[in-house]
Amino acid sequence: MKTYLPKNYLELRKWHVIDAQGAVLGRLAVQVANLLRGRNKPVYTPHWDTGDFVVVINAEKVLLTGKKETDKFYMSYSGWKGGERYRSVEETRKRHPEMLILHAVKGMLPKNSLGRKMLTKLKVYRTGEHPHTAQKPVPTTASN
Repeated sequence: MKTYLPKNYLELRKWHVIDAQGAVLGRLAVQVANLLRGRNKPVYTPHWDTGDFVVVINAEKVLLTGKKETDKFYMSYSGWKGGERYRSVEETRKRHPEMLILHAVKGMLPKNSLGRKMLTKLKVYRTGEHPHTAQKPVPTTASN
């Protein structure tokens, strides 16, 4: 018996739009990562990109539980000596609120070239407007 491999046609991919307003960051990231990987489809294969495109709007209104708003930090490193930089969630939300969702979803995808390819199908926007109306995205609710 042969192993079934799905056809990788771009026209079979759907577009989903998720409103992050009032959604908890971790739970939203799990839902987005599952849509990007294609885990909601019967043809899901772990080593194959069968996922859909996901548009997340209102990224600046995502919620964090507990004291993460002030106590959680994101670290980046420039590669130079003394080039570590730490930013709190509060500071990141002011400058680039899209990075909160991107960072959370990136941690839930495979750490290889397949995961990097899946991350390109995620589009995150700070406000409620997005330029992907021509793709006719299906509204998907963020489950809490």
